Amino acid sequence: MPLRHHYNIRLRDAMAKLDRIDLNILSVLQRDGRITKLRLAEAVNLSPTACWERLKRLEEIGLIRGYEARLDLERIGRFTTVLVEVTLRSHAQADFRRFEDAIAREPQIVACDATGGGVDYIMRVMTRDIDSYQRLIDRLLTAEIGIERYFTYVVTKTIKAAPPSVAEIAATAT
Repeated sequence: MPLRHHYNIRLRDAMAKLDRIDLNILSVLQRDGRITKLRLAEAVNLSPTACWERLKRLEEIGLIRGYEARLDLERIGRFTTVLVEVTLRSHAQADFRRFEDAIAREPQIVACDATGGGVDYIMRVMTRDIDSYQRLIDRLLTAEIGIERYFTYVVTKTIKAAPPSVAEIAATAT
């Protein structure tokens, strides 16, 4: 069995075995990734050893990919955020792969979702200014990665930007 397939089966099996305590651990870590293991154990009403074992299992199966800081980008400098709808010329698997591989290498593209419906992808691009954004688009078009057309939407104000709460999503799914 290929390693990737084995990993996916293992992750799917683990997801089915998540209980309320696992979801609480994940929820607490979403709010505070720097929490000490002792405080995490207290927050989910477990002994430190039991909490540590669950935390290691959640990391090993890939549910916790890492711990990172959320930065206040406005304090660093001014940025322009652009949403971009992209439609590809051709829809063969190799065309999707070529586009996705190219997009994954672009640090200014901070999110890219494949979509169903009228467009193939929606990207979130963060650049210094509109001129930087246009240079990025020109480079992508020149790279011949299959873009047929694109539509640009400049973000004037972000109303909400938060990661989904795993506990809330799990609660509404049952």
